[in-house]
Amino acid sequence: MNLSKTNVLFMAACTGLIVANLYYCQPLIVLIANEFKIPEASAGTITYLTQAGYAIGLFFMVPLGDKIERKKQILITTFASVIALIIAATAKSFFLLQIASLLIGITSIVPQLILPLAASLSAPEQRGKVVGTIMSGLLVGILLSRTLSGFIGQILGWRSMFYIAAGICLLIFFVIQNKFPVNKPQFQGTYGQLISSLFTLIKTQPVLREATMINVFSFAQFGAFWTTMVLLLSGEPFGFNSATIGLFGIVGASGALAAPLVGKMGDKGGSRVAVGYGCLLILISFLVFYFSIESVIGIAIGIVFIDIGIQGVHISNQTRVYSLLPEARNRLNTVFMSFSFLGTAAGSAYGLFLWKFGGWHAVTIGCVALSILSFVVYGLTYKSKSKK
Repeated sequence: MNLSKTNVLFMAACTGLIVANLYYCQPLIVLIANEFKIPEASAGTITYLTQAGYAIGLFFMVPLGDKIERKKQILITTFASVIALIIAATAKSFFLLQIASLLIGITSIVPQLILPLAASLSAPEQRGKVVGTIMSGLLVGILLSRTLSGFIGQILGWRSMFYIAAGICLLIFFVIQNKFPVNKPQFQGTYGQLISSLFTLIKTQPVLREATMINVFSFAQFGAFWTTMVLLLSGEPFGFNSATIGLFGIVGASGALAAPLVGKMGDKGGSRVAVGYGCLLILISFLVFYFSIESVIGIAIGIVFIDIGIQGVHISNQTRVYSLLPEARNRLNTVFMSFSFLGTAAGSAYGLFLWKFGGWHAVTIGCVALSILSFVVYGLTYKSKSKK
């Protein structure tokens, strides 16, 4: 079957609402630090634990989508996410909150189960557009989650945000149950063979290697920025509260507008060109951030650049990866996304380290170095026969 526009919109909405679980914690760092009486940088560890959990879930759970019925897997994982969010909301110690954060990451992989499902059910000439539309939902979820979380945290406290998120996921569970199509897998081997095949894909698919490496560096910059931005804006000269910090997510949502356009470019064979432009925008964003240590307008402009850039890199690379082996889309997505979010987790930790070392300027310079590495990979593989 081919997906209807309604199906695609439902998938985009579910993707955005579930991926939001990974980012609710970011504007709440200061509130959490105050309650548990720990340094803000220490409270920030939950950001990269959540991302690391996501990478773990991607690597060990997403491949099952090529072996078991995808809708069933999505339902089970969504319900598990409800439980993880409730554990976070009721955590009596910061250590338990750290464990819950890891579990939230592991169980929030549903968007990466929905995307291969959508790609499998889309006509080849529409695949980039469909992926781009669903990615719009994902990016809106990522960015507006910070806005929602900031306001809820400021008004009702940080625990309320996790309770609300659990309720949202429970509602999504019933939507998926009623609206999503059934999709049968094609892989017939064992789970061990399934995981082993991931390494075979890495070895045999040069486009997958290139796209993944570029994504790792780009996502690391994204993670470093959004983690340390909270520390910048909560301190002098800004002194913003969590609600005000969350508003910057609305600025970043402009990047979602670029997603369908990037997807259409991929359908016309221009995915690799879009990757290059995306990398350039991310680099420009950190040059803007460097000179915006006391400028709200500069930070807002940089956010627009980095989020459109991330969209350009990610959707274009994802479209390229999905075009490789239709029967292995979940596993291709596993390699691509698990390493990408390991990049986000490492970038968050990297950003916190640079913040302690030299503040905002150290963070921006460190991220420019990562941009340069992205261009090195892009340049070294530019003349590859495998480019798409």
